[in-house]
Amino acid sequence: MITKGIRGAISVDYNSESSIKDATLELLKSMVSQNNIQKENISHVIFTLTQDLNAAFPAKFARIDLGWDNVAMMCYHELDVPNSLPMCLRIMMVVNCDENFIPKFVYLKGASKLR
Repeated sequence: MITKGIRGAISVDYNSESSIKDATLELLKSMVSQNNIQKENISHVIFTLTQDLNAAFPAKFARIDLGWDNVAMMCYHELDVPNSLPMCLRIMMVVNCDENFIPKFVYLKGASKLR
């Protein structure tokens, strides 16, 4: 078994706890579903938010709403690069998997233009 990363991103409607929660859960559920990931195979998750999003920690919603109590998670602010996509939540999910696993990256809403 090896580890591989799965990238994902989604635009967030508002800088509010409820908007960050909705975007976080939508993206995580989509990443898990599209990649057929079992919770016990998740090594760790890194969340980044653009500087304009600071109303909540995305990891909180993974712990509370998805039951990811034993998954190591960290939240960071994204680099403030000029002309980058605003109001964006990005996720790097690292999973334990077979060597032949091919990650499906997930980009939702306004973040789809990042692909």
